[in-house]
Amino acid sequence: MFSYLLLFGASFLAATVMPFSSEVILYSMLNGGASPLMLVLVATIGNTLGSAVNWYLGKYLLNYQDRKWFYFKDDQLQRMQHRFRKYGVWSLLLAWLPLGGDVLTCVAGIMRVPFRVFLPLVAIGKGGRYLVIMYVAM
Repeated sequence: MFSYLLLFGASFLAATVMPFSSEVILYSMLNGGASPLMLVLVATIGNTLGSAVNWYLGKYLLNYQDRKWFYFKDDQLQRMQHRFRKYGVWSLLLAWLPLGGDVLTCVAGIMRVPFRVFLPLVAIGKGGRYLVIMYVAM
């Protein structure tokens, strides 16, 4: 049970802005004899919920845009929003990408993508990535 919690935590953290990798843990657990589908499910849920935190942060992020500590400059926000408008909500299927995927989920919150649209698209993309890892490990 502890190993599943470890995988969930690693997957959750990997989806937030914290630099972390859950794939290595998943891969080693797959080779350790644990149930592959259960591992993929746990990793997908953890990673998707981590992305939900990013969405939530993005939703309220612009309230703090006038603060000194605010990370993004106005032109950066404009570019991110423009790209998101260009590619639309379907780009959330790419939220699993190591570079840019976390930012994409945050921008989805900024753009006020409805959570009921956000969640399944992100879960499909992230679950697909973990299924590929499972296939490679077996």
